Amino acid sequence: MLPNMNPKMMKMAMKKMGIKQEDIEANEVIIKSTNGDLVIKNPNVVKITMGGEDSFQITGTVKEMSFKEEDIKTVAEQAGVSEDKAKEALDETQGDLAEAIMKLTQA
Repeated sequence: MLPNMNPKMMKMAMKKMGIKQEDIEANEVIIKSTNGDLVIKNPNVVKITMGGEDSFQITGTVKEMSFKEEDIKTVAEQAGVSEDKAKEALDETQGDLAEAIMKLTQA
């Protein structure tokens, strides 16, 4: 936002320019990439529509997950658990595959 500008006036100005802004309620945002996932906890998500295209502004606490989909599958197969449980274990062990498998098989 611009300093010293009333948010209501800013919204009206954006509307005149054809820019629509919409808050989206979210608990978590996950951005998947080839190098792992970015998990954004307690996000504030705003959808901005301009010129027929949507873009999203996301703020929150970012946690980088460095494990890949193949890591999740490996842990799930080796420990005999679901991929969701494997993800949780990898998250708790900060991506350490061996430790995640041991944690799941000792339970």
